[in-house]
Amino acid sequence: MTETAKKEPGRRERKKAATRKALADAALELFLERGFEKVTVAQIAERADTAVTTLFAHFPGGKEALILGDGSERAASLAAAVRERGEGESVLDALERFFAGRGIFSSDQDHAFRRQVEFVTNTPKLRAYARQLWVSCEESLTKVMAEETGRPEGDLSLRLLARYVLEIPDLTALDPDPRRALEAAFGHLRRGWPGV
Repeated sequence: MTETAKKEPGRRERKKAATRKALADAALELFLERGFEKVTVAQIAERADTAVTTLFAHFPGGKEALILGDGSERAASLAAAVRERGEGESVLDALERFFAGRGIFSSDQDHAFRRQVEFVTNTPKLRAYARQLWVSCEESLTKVMAEETGRPEGDLSLRLLARYVLEIPDLTALDPDPRRALEAAFGHLRRGWPGV
């Protein structure tokens, strides 16, 4: 078997991915048309031509997860940003660079993505769910920061720093200039945690 053949997903994985995409696309279309609160999971399943049980099999988190996922990608991406930072780059610089390339902070957004980000930001339940997903990364971010800085894993200052970093997307979401707010937030953190 060739290396390329090993990496290509099988038929079953492709079918699952297509179903997930159809459900997520249907949810976004309906949410933008009618508003988040006015759309049911049954309507989403119907639009995607699947059963409600199929929707929950792919998105156990319900309607919010259809737009924002389950958070597993966030924790892995945060850890990678810290572990794979450049030579001489601080943990805080790496985390700021990570956030600057995502969601409301990214300057490289097409119209459809910008519309989705604005929808999430302006929908209280989705914004609260997004905050919950970020905050759920606290333990893993604290652990990787401890590994990378040589501090003990139970270091309270690292746990506090992790929580503050993970609150930035929510705290800056409604700022007229989120990118400027991101830079200001990390400026404050650098003064509070020099050398991290």
